[in-house]
Amino acid sequence: MNGTYGETTAAPKGAIFDLDGTLLDSMGVWDQVDADFLRKRGLEVPDDFATTVAAMQFRQVAEYTIARFDLPDTPEEVMAEWDEMARVMYATAVQAKPGAADYLARLKAAGVRLAVATSLPPQLREPAMEHVGIRGFFDEVVSVDDVGDVGKDRPDVYLHAARLLGVEPEDCTVFEDLLVGMRSAKSVGMAVWAMHDDSSAGDWAEICDLADGVLFDFHDAPVTL
Repeated sequence: MNGTYGETTAAPKGAIFDLDGTLLDSMGVWDQVDADFLRKRGLEVPDDFATTVAAMQFRQVAEYTIARFDLPDTPEEVMAEWDEMARVMYATAVQAKPGAADYLARLKAAGVRLAVATSLPPQLREPAMEHVGIRGFFDEVVSVDDVGDVGKDRPDVYLHAARLLGVEPEDCTVFEDLLVGMRSAKSVGMAVWAMHDDSSAGDWAEICDLADGVLFDFHDAPVTL
């Protein structure tokens, strides 16, 4: 990786950020939504549920949940219930990971092109980014919905973000907390910095082997891209 803050480089640099678990300390929101949703139906959250659905697109999670627990609900009904439960929490309760806003400001000032690549739908991601004060830093915000609902187990959403930024994949750095997303980004030549989060703790050893660097908050973020 070449270039430092304030330097002019021949090719533009891009930084692509996941939201849940990376920029946003928000995984507790979904833990609570899962618990409340299943409790209303007399069910408990299985130990493997969060890790199983972590890389899935929103509708896929709904379909999986219906199938796993043999629920009578339609995917649309499940998603609408989750949306309503999560909407207020994302707009009022989530917090940014420590140092996130300052780091984004430093990258922006250095001329790095910034994008979000997320699985969150607009009605959740936009209020959350506004709430924590980071929306204005980003040149592009994309989601798996923009690439035919292809999840982060494939690199489509990262490549789409890079194209919109006008940056070659090899000049992009992805900040991500999910192992499957890191594998996808690495497979197309992108650098990866891994954010530690409870959602990915079980994969941490493998993540450390794969990633170009690891973070526990954005005070540890790389000065060069």
